[in-house]
Amino acid sequence: MAPAPRTLSAPAFRWFAFATFLAMIVIVLSGAAVRLTGSGLGCPDWPTCFQGRVTGSLSIHPFIEYANRMITVSLVILTGLTFVAAWLRNPRRRDLLLLSGSLILGVVADAVLGAFVVYSKLNPWLVSLHMLLSLAMVSIGAVLYHHSKYIYGPGARSDVRDPHFQAVARILWIPFFILLVTGTLTTGSGPHAGSSQGQLRAKRLPFAFSSAAWVHSAAALLFIGLVVGLLLAIWKTGAPKPLQLGVRRLVLVSLVQAAIGITQYLSHVPALLVWFHVGGAISLTIGMTQFTLRQSAHDREPGTEKKTEPVILGRKTLVRS
Repeated sequence: MAPAPRTLSAPAFRWFAFATFLAMIVIVLSGAAVRLTGSGLGCPDWPTCFQGRVTGSLSIHPFIEYANRMITVSLVILTGLTFVAAWLRNPRRRDLLLLSGSLILGVVADAVLGAFVVYSKLNPWLVSLHMLLSLAMVSIGAVLYHHSKYIYGPGARSDVRDPHFQAVARILWIPFFILLVTGTLTTGSGPHAGSSQGQLRAKRLPFAFSSAAWVHSAAALLFIGLVVGLLLAIWKTGAPKPLQLGVRRLVLVSLVQAAIGITQYLSHVPALLVWFHVGGAISLTIGMTQFTLRQSAHDREPGTEKKTEPVILGRKTLVRS
């Protein structure tokens, strides 16, 4: 008698999706660390490090660049495992297969783009595209994790919470994308080229850093004004709580991100603050993705509900989530 095929439960798959989502965040932060420490040419060859050797010397720049490459390799393996887990999941869902498959393609494309970045000696246009693609992978990872917790597909509940705010949430991606693009171009014209002393000096984008920073600031003010206005509209109309929480996060992260940006500009762009600014861009990307996903209500997958525990106060029993 043939053994029954192995399957994976929905709660178990959620952990694969969560691990992949976190890994997408880690690779962006590690890539930013490569650039901000001047380690972009620490391994001048690809896929080997230097003159046919897989690893580089024990100096700091080759170590940081090689560590980032190992994180990328680990990420390819993890996304592959997540795709297999989506295939084994019971019940198998088309959306989870497509999302996990998209992450495999995106990570491979990002790795290949990284090779072009190395061989072009850190072409600033390619570096900017590398950053934008990585943030897109963070967004897809967030969608995968969200879908792993809720029921999607034919016949599943999908109640739009407010059609007007749903339209606004979609349109809001336009100024947000402009904000990301102007941010990457500002960094591409700034002092952090990704190379260090003793290496070939990487080219910068052909416009003044101050001009790029002002354009990025205008895009930031536009985005902040829109999300603050959206917050007031949601508060005024008494929109559902998930929408209120989503836009509050966008406003809070936007204001913190703006404060970091102003501080780094006035303090002559120290690397640590730029790294924090990259972290803010990741958080904003996740916030935008979650706000879009919250526009419709879905039933929770059995076994993935938030756990609750009773809290006894005197004679009353409360439930704390």
